[in-house]
Amino acid sequence: LMSIAGAYWRGDSHRAMLQRIYGTAFTNKEGLKAHLHMLEEAAKRDHRKLGREMDLFHMQEEAPGQVFWHPNGWTVYTELQDYMRRQQRKGGYVEVNTPQVVDRKLWEESGHWEKYQDHMFIVEVDEEHAREKAVNALKPMTCPCHEQIFKQGLKSYRDLPLRMAEFGSCNRYEPSGALHGIMRVRGFTQDDGHIFCREAQIESETAAFIRFLSDIYKDLGFESFKVKFSDRPETRAGSDDVWDKAEEALLAATRKAGIEPELNPGEGAFYGPKLEFVLTDAIGRDWQCGTHQVDFVLPERLDATYIGEDGAKHRPVMLHRATLGSFERFIGILIEEHAGKLPFWLAPRQVVVSTIVSDADDYALEVVDALKKAGVRAEADLRNEKINFKVREHSVGKVPVILALGAREVEEKTVTVRRLGENKTSVTSLAEIVAELGGAATAPDLL
Repeated sequence: LMSIAGAYWRGDSHRAMLQRIYGTAFTNKEGLKAHLHMLEEAAKRDHRKLGREMDLFHMQEEAPGQVFWHPNGWTVYTELQDYMRRQQRKGGYVEVNTPQVVDRKLWEESGHWEKYQDHMFIVEVDEEHAREKAVNALKPMTCPCHEQIFKQGLKSYRDLPLRMAEFGSCNRYEPSGALHGIMRVRGFTQDDGHIFCREAQIESETAAFIRFLSDIYKDLGFESFKVKFSDRPETRAGSDDVWDKAEEALLAATRKAGIEPELNPGEGAFYGPKLEFVLTDAIGRDWQCGTHQVDFVLPERLDATYIGEDGAKHRPVMLHRATLGSFERFIGILIEEHAGKLPFWLAPRQVVVSTIVSDADDYALEVVDALKKAGVRAEADLRNEKINFKVREHSVGKVPVILALGAREVEEKTVTVRRLGENKTSVTSLAEIVAELGGAATAPDLL
């Protein structure tokens, strides 16, 4: 028995109160025990609870499905974004930025107005001297906008593949009942990217993206992932011949990269089949994050061309790809995967220097200054509180390293080090701790 709750029959408070009973059953005690353990762990790791304790973000009724990032949470966000920006540059991507509000005409041309309108936020504006209201939509994705950049100027086969990336701020209507913390939101930023290439380059670009994504997931603590192959949905654009070609090309490229994907029937995008990259977290839950899609449809609909070796115009293939997916959702996954104990380089508050006696205040500020010069996010806690109180408070806030300073540390120019999750402490010199933490404070690609 998990829980009970009172409920009026058909919601009528004049009728008798009924008892609703929630329970679960397994064929053996081991299965039940494992399930209850998973529920207990999930409650401990709930990103909404940890988000409050770590002072990362909040959400409120006036902006349903949208995130108010606090300084700590925004630090995590920008560190992750800066890391991704460096990785994309190394991967040969050029970064762009496209408008937030786009006329319905473009969405009609791309097919989104017909196939995706129920998920779009529509904006109507009374343009001056116009007979009718201008109808626009907040962009739910960046694909048609990236096509517009590709179409500026004449492109040659020598320009391909052209890898374009954007931290695209997107808005999608999700039913209120589907919203869940920062995991399922209406306003989010996606590490969106599109690769414009020739048909013969699909295989090499798919293999390169899988390597790119794999390296990033490893840096973020995920050693392995599953791959699902999602084929044509019932509601789609393009002929069956085009879909046959797209599905065959993507499946062949995936197998060539050494991966045999799991079939996920009917879950492709309306413009093309896709690969879904699924992470498994520390307590066995699956999270679909990255995607990679082959698209012959949008370049045709939006009239994108390049000049081939034969001097004639050809259609590029458009590969849609996202590594993390939405930043909001991925940060939620990271919080729950690590139970709030984020990798040191991502932790918003990396070090707190706490004094035991007020005579150590000046030395604490000296320690903080040395750590900051080494690139560490450090702060001093000089409050007139007992050290155990300070340690407990900062441990709840998931600060990775707490340095305690008393009279002995001031005299010997040392620090007492307490690491999150460890009961024991150690004493080390100021120079040693600055060198150690300074080396760990930056993202993996910079070490």
